[in-house]
Amino acid sequence: MKHEITFNPSGKKVVVSRGTSVLAAARRAGVHIPTRCGGKMGCLMCKIEVDQTAEKRLSPPEEPEQRKLGSLVRQGIRLACQAKIEGTVTVSIPEDKLKAAIRKKLEAAREGESDELW
Repeated sequence: MKHEITFNPSGKKVVVSRGTSVLAAARRAGVHIPTRCGGKMGCLMCKIEVDQTAEKRLSPPEEPEQRKLGSLVRQGIRLACQAKIEGTVTVSIPEDKLKAAIRKKLEAAREGESDELW
């Protein structure tokens, strides 16, 4: 059975077979999810955010993933390499911390410029 997965914030979508990992689906869609371990749950870099609806459409976290993520699992964080698609789903890829810091600085600078113009 095929299911569609949507990746936010890009909005990119791809149709994949049931049981495909979110990481594999992201690669197929051309969506970058950082990883160093090649999807073996070693680096913990491939975190994604899922809401309660998405949580029901992904495989439940197995014990090793729960142990690695701890309380983050209850906050809607999963590892893209471990979460398997079981239905049409939307997931969010958190913004890289360095990119977020740079974006915030640029936004603050723009706001400062616009204040000076008025």
